[in-house]
Amino acid sequence: MPTPAQGYMSAINAYKTAAQGLPAERMKSDDALHQGEFADLVKNAIQEAVKIGERGESLSIAGINDRADINQVVTAVAEAEVALKTVVTVRDKVIDAYKEIIRMPM
Repeated sequence: MPTPAQGYMSAINAYKTAAQGLPAERMKSDDALHQGEFADLVKNAIQEAVKIGERGESLSIAGINDRADINQVVTAVAEAEVALKTVVTVRDKVIDAYKEIIRMPM
């Protein structure tokens, strides 16, 4: 017996398929493909944010030791700040979406 969440997902996927005009048999393979794409997108974005943060840290240390241009240090730190704010914003939106789904009546 499907759980309520599976029932909701089936309904959402059916509406999506109907809106796109795709045949029903393509729905399952497309959903698996899109889920992998979203997971990869999130994973890559977080990895990139970590790399940007590490670069900002290394340039900050180099700047303290007088081995880097101050403009490079400021730019790297600003990029790291923007990346961190973006990750936090996406996290907050995902949590808000989860809370909204939980509040949905059955």
